Amino acid sequence: MARYLILIAYEPWDWSTASAETRDAFFAQHGAFSAYVTEHGTEVASAALGDTGTATTVRHVDGEVVLTDGTFAETAEMIGGYYEVELPDLDAAIAAAALLPPSYTLEIRPVVSVE
Repeated sequence: MARYLILIAYEPWDWSTASAETRDAFFAQHGAFSAYVTEHGTEVASAALGDTGTATTVRHVDGEVVLTDGTFAETAEMIGGYYEVELPDLDAAIAAAALLPPSYTLEIRPVVSVE
């Protein structure tokens, strides 16, 4: 089994304005993802993240630690959550990610052991 982190990015929007149909579709798609992962491997961890306005970026500048409110990169999308999964291979990770809502941009990265 290989371990992958699937980062979920999307354009910020107000979930409270989503219709019941939209909410049901999102829950169904996340459910299909979880079912696929359970059938083919293991979900190690997952979480939704706070909005970019709650982020703190830490940088080293000229030997000093500098904190900035918000995200580091200026983008239209934000990282809103993640899944960490163990699956047989990248093809299985891609198949699982394809089950998530189509409004997401999904980045799949292998988790690397550092010893």
